[in-house]
Amino acid sequence: MDWLHHIDGYCERMGPEYWAEPVNALTNLAFIVSALWMWRRSRGVAAARLLCALLFIIGLGSFLFHTHAQVWAAMADTVPILLFILLYLFVINKDVVGLSGWRAAAATALFFPYAAIMVPLFQRIPHLGGSAGYAPVPLLILIYGFFLRRHAPEVARGFFIGAGILIVSLMFRTLDAPLCDALPRGTHFAWHVLNALMLGWMIAVYLRARLGKTPS
Repeated sequence: MDWLHHIDGYCERMGPEYWAEPVNALTNLAFIVSALWMWRRSRGVAAARLLCALLFIIGLGSFLFHTHAQVWAAMADTVPILLFILLYLFVINKDVVGLSGWRAAAATALFFPYAAIMVPLFQRIPHLGGSAGYAPVPLLILIYGFFLRRHAPEVARGFFIGAGILIVSLMFRTLDAPLCDALPRGTHFAWHVLNALMLGWMIAVYLRARLGKTPS
């Protein structure tokens, strides 16, 4: 694998220069702000603090990708997202669903076969493109919300809201290339802003479930 291979995957990028995607790069500040905002509210809940730390790293990794635009930077962008998903599933399985530690870990590991099945299915949807890799996530959130609607109705409500935000976010990510001629800056920046909002919201949903409060 050529770790320094240049990636030109977004409407805004017109060349290999460091600041070829200024809007896409700078809107990663939304992840940083969201992480710091929730960090202040996560005092005493170690898992929520770890989620905030991963959210912060997501912002840094995405910034690296939209400035360097190389294979290694793409890994720095996507690996923290995967780690966030896995940790979030684990803490929900353990602290909300009520599974023991090893059962929660086993249930979390099911994400890999789930993704292996669902991503190819979403790839068959015309024009979804690279967003197919993320599309199974809002579906999984909706599935959790459906099964938690009686056991933990406030968490389920929070999941439905989070999934809705993520679906809108994915729409902007998917429209980046098709609307490039009309919008030279593209729409990928909206994916960053809405994702930062959504991930912060999901941390809030978990935190309030741990503390026995309603998310707001």
